[in-house]
Amino acid sequence: MAKEFPVPPVVFTPSTPTHRRHPPPGMGASPPPAFAPPRPSTSSAANPLPFMSFDVSAAAASSSSAPPLFAGPIGVGGSGASFEDEPPLLEELGINTRQIWRKTVSILHPLRSADPSLHADADLSGPFLFLLSFGLFQLLAGKFHFGIVLGWVTVASLFLYFVFSMLSGGRRGDLDLYRCVSLVGYCMLPMVIFSAVSLFLPRGGGLMFGVGMAFVLWSTRVCTKLLAELASSGDEHRGLIAYACWLVYMLFSLLVIF
Repeated sequence: MAKEFPVPPVVFTPSTPTHRRHPPPGMGASPPPAFAPPRPSTSSAANPLPFMSFDVSAAAASSSSAPPLFAGPIGVGGSGASFEDEPPLLEELGINTRQIWRKTVSILHPLRSADPSLHADADLSGPFLFLLSFGLFQLLAGKFHFGIVLGWVTVASLFLYFVFSMLSGGRRGDLDLYRCVSLVGYCMLPMVIFSAVSLFLPRGGGLMFGVGMAFVLWSTRVCTKLLAELASSGDEHRGLIAYACWLVYMLFSLLVIF
């Protein structure tokens, strides 16, 4: 038999709202709400947006009265230089095309001696052009030798500079490493011509070896003369310098032949 438990009655009392618009009579004013948005002041009644409180007409008047930033073209009536007075781009980069052409012509004649005074002013623009041409002709022959050519020229310049320093006993005159790299690069011009001529010669024949030996002797002769003239004691060891130059350009001719 189920047992009954006495349960007290539940009474719900009505709650009064806390945000009444009109408080009941006899009570004070209700507290303000937790957040009250700011009301615009009387001065900004004409402009409801506070961030647009500037005067557009006043700003336009002040900008019109200001002097213009550029009163005229550059270089006319001002302190700036015009574009016509600017030096050429190659001159700003330190590339003298006339000097490169003169050095090239002095080497181009196989029987005439090169002028050492022209090569006293060393540069790497002409040698880089010759090495790039040599690599392009080899590329036409089906050989990709750009990296090999640049590496061999660098090693050959270091080799010649070291050999000449050992032979001269420290008396190098006007010959330094930078000038030595320039001379080796300019004397690559006969090898560039040989690389172009080899495209029309039969491979592996005696004619190729004979033409290659002629161009090697041409490069050796020019490079030996320039190294001996730019150094103070080059005439004493001209034969040894010629042998070192012959070894260097013989390697490049073998690169073309094989």
